[in-house]
Amino acid sequence: MILAGDIGGTKTVLSLWDKGVDGSFICTREHSFASREYKEFDEILAIFLPSGASLDSACFGVAGPVVKQRVQTTNLPWFLDSEELKIKLGIADKVKLLNDLEAMALGMLYLSEKDLVELNTNAEIQPGNIAVIAAGTGLGEAILYWDGAKHHLMATEGGHCDFAAQNADQDLLVAYLRKKYSDHISYERILSGDGLGHLYDFLCAHKFAPACLAVPSVNSDIDRNAVISRLGISGEDPLCAEAVRIFVEIYGAEAGNLALKALAIGGVFIGGGIAPKILPAMADGKFMQVFKAKGRLLPLLDKVPVKLCLNPRTPLIGAINYFNL
Repeated sequence: MILAGDIGGTKTVLSLWDKGVDGSFICTREHSFASREYKEFDEILAIFLPSGASLDSACFGVAGPVVKQRVQTTNLPWFLDSEELKIKLGIADKVKLLNDLEAMALGMLYLSEKDLVELNTNAEIQPGNIAVIAAGTGLGEAILYWDGAKHHLMATEGGHCDFAAQNADQDLLVAYLRKKYSDHISYERILSGDGLGHLYDFLCAHKFAPACLAVPSVNSDIDRNAVISRLGISGEDPLCAEAVRIFVEIYGAEAGNLALKALAIGGVFIGGGIAPKILPAMADGKFMQVFKAKGRLLPLLDKVPVKLCLNPRTPLIGAINYFNL
């Protein structure tokens, strides 16, 4: 029996799988937990695992940097250690902690075309490195290195790299964010759920348009970032629409940066929960225009496949398949 998990700052999904006689995987149990309702991961394990469950392997994609198979989650007070998990789960050796973007990157290789939307009309399929970028609770980035025969996972913490303004409006945005984050302004401060809120508040502060009465306050129990994206995509509110436009513009720029750093001629995958919710804005051409706007390297990026993932189970799919690499 295989235990797979997708451990994120917002939710944690655990899944149990058996292997059928034909080699295919069969899900026997799966549940989603609100991560912040639990003090530690062990509480979720105790609730989810059936009594006496006999596990052959376990793999977890975790939102945080994995070092020596130990990880302190970035947006949760949880600490996971693979050696401790082996004891708790009764597994001799096959326990693996992956960064959540490693799990997502691996999962991308198992998706069907119906799970993906190609954003680059000039894309040309060719073998090579693949880059994965995903804006959700945070901003994750990973690389699939191509050795000429197969891809290999490479974790990064690229989402925490310094944000670089590309125009006068973004210069103002940096000045605004510096008041909140004086020590470091990363791409994650913008390309994340909270980032949409930051963009909205920035536009309010600069009187781009009157504040939208439908957008809840920062302290509200309602997910204001979801409200902003919904009103922005529908065009119901000009301020929300501009926040989404800037979000897409910066997302495209950073995706292009990652493509260059990884020399990802094999393609760029866009994961995470935000992109599918703002698909019309992601697919209207602006994202790709900014993605390619890298001066002399435009001809290189012009042919790179850029696929937006619609399948929210992708990190879980990666965790399920890790020991079949």
